[in-house]
Amino acid sequence: MKRVTSIFTTKDKANKHELLSPMLDSVYNEIKELSKKKQDESLNKLKVKMINKILEQLKELLEEEPTVQFLDPLDDETLPTNSDAVLILAQFQAAMRQFKTKYYGYDSASREDRWQTKQTN
Repeated sequence: MKRVTSIFTTKDKANKHELLSPMLDSVYNEIKELSKKKQDESLNKLKVKMINKILEQLKELLEEEPTVQFLDPLDDETLPTNSDAVLILAQFQAAMRQFKTKYYGYDSASREDRWQTKQTN
């Protein structure tokens, strides 16, 4: 059983997490595979731009969380290597897991795991 929490997020942030988390995981897996083949090869500008669209949304979602200070988008000027991108994406994944752990848990009233949101409590 997951811990019961009295900390709340908003329904919008919970929905945004549900939207962006699979996208982040997908990008991470793709870049991780690239890194296995050519870890020191730089990403191209298009990939960096596409990834940063997701990362910017994630930073907005996590703006009030302590982890946000450790999150930076990919540098579109110097173009990070595949292995550097994997590290950065892994940091975002960890921050998203912490967000879910903090705001998603068992609700004794409904007897189910759910987002702990201001609108429903």
